[in-house]
Amino acid sequence: MTFEKLGEPALDYFPCRYGTSKLLFRGPRRRLEGDFVTFLGGIETYGRFLPTPFPALVEHETGMRSVNLGCVNAGVDAYLNDRSLLDICGRSRATVIQLTGAHNMSNRFYAVHPRRNDRFLRASRYLTRLYDDVDFTEFNFTRHMLTSLAARSAEKFDQVRQELKSAWVARMRALIENIDGKVVLLWLADHKPCEDGEDCVADKDPLFVDRGMIQALTDATASVIEVAASPAEIAAGRDDMVYGAMDLPAAEEMLGPVVHRRVADQLARTLDRLM
Repeated sequence: MTFEKLGEPALDYFPCRYGTSKLLFRGPRRRLEGDFVTFLGGIETYGRFLPTPFPALVEHETGMRSVNLGCVNAGVDAYLNDRSLLDICGRSRATVIQLTGAHNMSNRFYAVHPRRNDRFLRASRYLTRLYDDVDFTEFNFTRHMLTSLAARSAEKFDQVRQELKSAWVARMRALIENIDGKVVLLWLADHKPCEDGEDCVADKDPLFVDRGMIQALTDATASVIEVAASPAEIAAGRDDMVYGAMDLPAAEEMLGPVVHRRVADQLARTLDRLM
């Protein structure tokens, strides 16, 4: 385990931008010429605390240049609303999309920041009528707000959850359909997707996403890869992560390099077959 001065980052992620996008990605910046594969997703795709996250490992295994467009706070909206990034995906040989939660996107009940999708902006009149006793100005983040609403009323919250699930499927399908070329979906978590009729793990990412929602997208994708990391795999990779002392709680939430190597192996085989 590598520690640096208290509060200082232990890795230089060489932040960079692509095209006209305002989002910051992990660098160094890659050339967008010739054959390459694009990767969309959240903090695991970005590879926080990892010297070599799975997009880079895929490049090593396949010889195909990887363009890592993973973003720490991005949900579906950040990509769907960014024409520049969609154009980059359309120029690639394939696009891998790590599935992100259904909570970090705008919907009938609330709006999120267009780039930092974890940021709650405002409640709609539907939500304020449903929860007429809640002061929504108290919330800055979607997860905090949803946790509070769920604690107040399970019956009311079921309406919110169903809206998020429905909106996620529609938004994901729109994202896939706006990408020219092959799309591979990646489930990456410390648990399997819950089956229809089961209660999804309430506080685990990707939040509210179940197997039925993923299956609703399979007709529009080239492949779906499922990686459910075991506690042993996560623990085995902990010593190879790089972070400062202040980042320990956040680092403990990450899946780690052993899991990323398994993801890369599966993706490399799939991409070789598709291309």
